[in-house]
Amino acid sequence: MNKDWPQMASDLTGAIKEVRLGTPEVMKAFSAMAQAATKPGALDAKTKELIALAISVAIRCDGCIAFHTKAALSHGAARDEIMETMGMALYMGAGPSLMYAAQAVEAYDQFAAVQNPA
Repeated sequence: MNKDWPQMASDLTGAIKEVRLGTPEVMKAFSAMAQAATKPGALDAKTKELIALAISVAIRCDGCIAFHTKAALSHGAARDEIMETMGMALYMGAGPSLMYAAQAVEAYDQFAAVQNPA
């Protein structure tokens, strides 16, 4: 295991709270945008989270991988859906995305283990 993704998400939540306190109007607008973007419409919430996860890998954002993997799982994403999503991220991001795709799969496995302990 390279990174503890559930711990990363937890740690970032506290740090994001500090940003929220320091820039309340900006974060209010960001939250409104996030709610509007993730609201089910022509695409369901799970599909939107899978898209966000692919983008997270392509842009190499560790925190984004943590949050969007957790959200995809909470919306019912299965490991095979994560793997197909990683295929699209690899296609779009080439070699460097392979390194992040491996991390996103690791993040999924860790969050799934926490959500569904054996």
